[in-house]
Amino acid sequence: MLVYPSGADVSSSTLCFLAEHLRGHRHAISSCWRRLSAGRQALLALVHLRMGHTYSQLAAGFGVGTTTAYRYVTEAVDLLAALAPTLADAVRTASTKAFVLLDGTLLPIDRIAADRPFYSGKHKKHGMNVQVLTDAFGRLLWVSPALPGAVHDVRAAREHGIIDALAQADVTCWADKGYRGAGGTVRVPYWGRWKTLSPGQKAVNRSHAKIRALVEQAMASLKSWRLLRKLRCSTTRITALVQAVLALHLARSDR
Repeated sequence: MLVYPSGADVSSSTLCFLAEHLRGHRHAISSCWRRLSAGRQALLALVHLRMGHTYSQLAAGFGVGTTTAYRYVTEAVDLLAALAPTLADAVRTASTKAFVLLDGTLLPIDRIAADRPFYSGKHKKHGMNVQVLTDAFGRLLWVSPALPGAVHDVRAAREHGIIDALAQADVTCWADKGYRGAGGTVRVPYWGRWKTLSPGQKAVNRSHAKIRALVEQAMASLKSWRLLRKLRCSTTRITALVQAVLALHLARSDR
């Protein structure tokens, strides 16, 4: 395999953040010697998440074995996933906001046609459903564990306990028509064909769409980590990957 210099659009502060936690983890488990330093391991993990490079590509670029590259990435991802905020943390933060935005997105996965639970009829592809909570400015607050792509958004929100948690905290939430019937504090647009709606209902729907448009910024931020654009790993690892990306995104925002 040919090896050449490349770059990743990740800040040095993000690299330092992950490297510091890896050093602390190595000290906690008394891991005295590794093939790569904590800084190089952090860079390897960030390249995997940001650029979507395979383990064989990482192994060639960093001069380690493919198994070692996999082990280093898995260790870093699990460490980051543990730092991600829980739904309770996100709701506490949301309670200080005017309102929050809720939406779902599909993370494409590499699956065959026989894997029906992962097939989204809405998107016409296989994937995993994740729910995203943002503040009123479209800034990420929380990303849910991943569910099979066939799960509808409102069902996913109920399974994760999002609707009940927001209702108990009395946090107003704006969502699209996919959450029709959610209840609680979730606000959705009026249902029906555009020509059948009254002028007042049309005005409400236009205002609703303008407010919800900001959630697309959060989706773009999430998928700027290219690994999430086409996942080729086991579906049991996707939740940890999403939580790791969320932790990195929030750490970068705080700095």
